[in-house]
Amino acid sequence: ARAGVGLMSIASPEIDERTDLHASTSGPWQTVVWNDPVNLMSYVAHVFREYFGFSKEKANLLMLAVHHDGHAVVAEGSREQMELHAQAMHDYGLWATVREAGS
Repeated sequence: ARAGVGLMSIASPEIDERTDLHASTSGPWQTVVWNDPVNLMSYVAHVFREYFGFSKEKANLLMLAVHHDGHAVVAEGSREQMELHAQAMHDYGLWATVREAGS
């Protein structure tokens, strides 16, 4: 057990440096859904309605942005929340990433 504790304290400075690096960036963050050749437009709109609770109109507008512009910002907020949204989109089979707003 002592060796494990020693390894943890060796790793801590690296974790702290990464945390400080992220703390210096302002945010907010965005979840971006990207166009892909696999999912039907109706399915993408369905996912936006089911997961985010968007109206049919908003879901369709975002789906059309994904289709025509190649991507759409579907949510904005804390980095942690946007990463959860991106993971949920992956679970639905969609291609999503997280980026800092204004990127």
